[in-house]
Amino acid sequence: MNALTPNAAAIPAPVGLLAELTHRCPLRCPYCSNPLDLDRRSRELDTATWQRVLTEAAGLGVLHVHLSGGEPTARNDIVEITETCAKLGLYSNLITSGVGGALSKLQALYDVGLDHVQLSVQGVDAANAEKIGGLKNAQPQKMEFAAKVTELGLPLTLNSVIHRGNIHEVEGFIDLAVKLGAKRLEVAHTQYYGWAYVNRAALMPNKAQVDQSIRIVEAARERLKGQLVIDLVVPDYYAKYPKACAGGWGRKLINVTPQGKVLPCHAAETISHLEFWHVTEHSLGDIWANAPAFTAYRGTDWMQEPCRSCDRREKDWGGCRCQALALAGDAAATDPACSLSPLHAKVRALAVEEAAETPPDYTYRTIGANIPAPRKEDALS
Repeated sequence: MNALTPNAAAIPAPVGLLAELTHRCPLRCPYCSNPLDLDRRSRELDTATWQRVLTEAAGLGVLHVHLSGGEPTARNDIVEITETCAKLGLYSNLITSGVGGALSKLQALYDVGLDHVQLSVQGVDAANAEKIGGLKNAQPQKMEFAAKVTELGLPLTLNSVIHRGNIHEVEGFIDLAVKLGAKRLEVAHTQYYGWAYVNRAALMPNKAQVDQSIRIVEAARERLKGQLVIDLVVPDYYAKYPKACAGGWGRKLINVTPQGKVLPCHAAETISHLEFWHVTEHSLGDIWANAPAFTAYRGTDWMQEPCRSCDRREKDWGGCRCQALALAGDAAATDPACSLSPLHAKVRALAVEEAAETPPDYTYRTIGANIPAPRKEDALS
């Protein structure tokens, strides 16, 4: 099951594995990047299968494993899975909400070799954070968890997904990261797919707010140089050029879902015509080299104009395929976030319009919510 095919020699080795161990989570964030159709516990891979997947990942050249979910500490075997990473020499990053059973398992995770913790923080003000996350008393649990992480000497990253409900707190997120002793802060403006696409009108900030948040981050980067690294992800709808999807489709990242489906990016299932292979039927190496979902948009041969002749084609790799499908109705189209797309002006106008409206209530992330995915006919024309 570990053998690679001859085609693999021309493909760069993946750097990271996003292991979505479970979709179970005590939070209900309206921007969650998990799919609308969440996997139930009964469909999750067992411990032995995850350990095999990690072994194959190490053999393939993966360096970093992001233990994610949902909430990965909801898995009873999270310690065993983390220990497997350590034994294989894989750098493990726990992506966690810090609530539920996260704190009670942290010491054991540290003891078996956990390398890094990434803690999501929905807001600075406790009431606002708990409204966004849909869980009462979440903030005190997060603060206690963060304190324990730094007490153990583990590197801590805070992740703050920014939207109109908390964009006024960007300065506060920076101060909180310093206070908690974090080494890194992600100020990540919401990317509109999955649950965020459903909640776009409730989450979309206006351009002035976005610009101000960027100025705050740039000033803090200079002020805190050598103390705190601040990563900034700007919202696509206000961007000039799109981001490279996962570093380029099928170039750097492998995403394994709770049931073992392997994706080039965590939102790829929205492209319904793609064929996704499972780790229960194929080796990870075979999937990386040959799975139709990975080869579909790898490289540049699939590109349409203006991407095909653009000098940025090997910088942003055409942008986000899922966003192209949602907004242009064609996963092979130029990402409308790009200023060179014929739909770019409509995307910007859409953002301006939604940001000016009174935000609707959140549609919270819920297993079994039965929310329809975006349809091709709903795309901009």
